[in-house]
Amino acid sequence: MQTILKSGVRWVLLAVFALATTLALASGAPAKDKKAKKAEEANSIRAAVERGDLLPLPRILALAQARVKGEVLKIELEQDDGVLSYEVKILTRKGRVREVELDARTGALIKIEDD
Repeated sequence: MQTILKSGVRWVLLAVFALATTLALASGAPAKDKKAKKAEEANSIRAAVERGDLLPLPRILALAQARVKGEVLKIELEQDDGVLSYEVKILTRKGRVREVELDARTGALIKIEDD
């Protein structure tokens, strides 16, 4: 159980880092500002999870893997038209990569597609 939780924390940090990096790079800000923005974004996401505004990553992983069995390759937290969603890429046992998109607040399935 503890190993699963540690793994989940690593995935949360990975998702936070990926989103923060993407937002910082897209802003075109100088390197010093990018670092500060990444830290601010990471803190904002962490606070949203703690408030219950976003589901924690272990819950999202469980929901995604209940829909598509396999090995999680990548997780991204994205915002599209004001809706935050987690995109979970999963490698199936048959070698197919599927993307499961879930609402970040509710865990509701948005779509499943081949990647």
